[in-house]
Amino acid sequence: MSSIVGESVFFSVVIPTYNRQPILEKCLHALEAQELSKPSAVSGYEIVLVDDGSTDATLEWLAEHKKEFPHVRWFQQDHAGPAAARNLGVEQALGDTIIFIDSDLVVLDNFLQAHADALMQGQEKLRSDRFFTYGAVINTCNFDNPTAEPYKVTDFSAAFFATGNVAIPKHWLDKAGLFDTSFQLYGWEDLELGVRLKKLDLTLIKCPEAVGYHWHPPFKLEQIPRLIDQEIQRGRMGVLFYQKHPTWEVRMMIQMTWLHRLLWGILSLNGALNERTMAPFLQWLINLGKPQLALEIARIFLNWYNVKGVYEAYAEMQQVS
Repeated sequence: MSSIVGESVFFSVVIPTYNRQPILEKCLHALEAQELSKPSAVSGYEIVLVDDGSTDATLEWLAEHKKEFPHVRWFQQDHAGPAAARNLGVEQALGDTIIFIDSDLVVLDNFLQAHADALMQGQEKLRSDRFFTYGAVINTCNFDNPTAEPYKVTDFSAAFFATGNVAIPKHWLDKAGLFDTSFQLYGWEDLELGVRLKKLDLTLIKCPEAVGYHWHPPFKLEQIPRLIDQEIQRGRMGVLFYQKHPTWEVRMMIQMTWLHRLLWGILSLNGALNERTMAPFLQWLINLGKPQLALEIARIFLNWYNVKGVYEAYAEMQQVS
């Protein structure tokens, strides 16, 4: 059993990226600006960036600006999805502790120190390293100043393990078997790994001081077809998740229950409230400068698409079997 207490920790921050160069620049600058206490439990850190076949010249930009990012080591793969990219990052990581974030996350300058402090406190409490720390993620569409966004109720996450902001000893990832690369569409590859980590009796320790701001562009009606496609993909990957772990807990997570079908069916008036009928109201909210509210309301029909996608994929699975 490896131990953290009384030792220093070397972080490998693993980041998959795909066509995110503008926000990636902010992400990497924030990680380069980390302030560590003196003395610090952090002996050092690296940033392991895996480019998942970007077509926006991400690596060319990085090569031109490499002096700005002394902690970054980067790798490249053909486009294979975030699960494969994270696996490559873990395999190449030099650190004993992995931090997963996404390439559209901008962190505060105490981010690494906060995770290190939580890891030390967790070790002292549990007398082992059988746990991971989970930081806070705040959603924002403010590109110029993403860290100015306040925490909102909608930022709450009940996930056990999600790769938006998490620190975990590397050997537990190896023992669990890393990410399942059969999750090639949108969604669930990190939560599925979380189920396997839970079976290894790992404990979740919240670390609200390690804050990351997850940027996404302001909501526009033009995004709706892509968002609907994502929800259908998430439904299909949810059924794959359930195939691997056929439990009630997973059914609840992927919204494959009569309760979810009833809830989103009622809220969407059985699909009558959809991207076409709600478009004028959503555009009115956007014109008022409330794109985030418009997105939250759009989730009514987006969740309905997700639930339908789950049941369609499940029916296909039963036909095949």
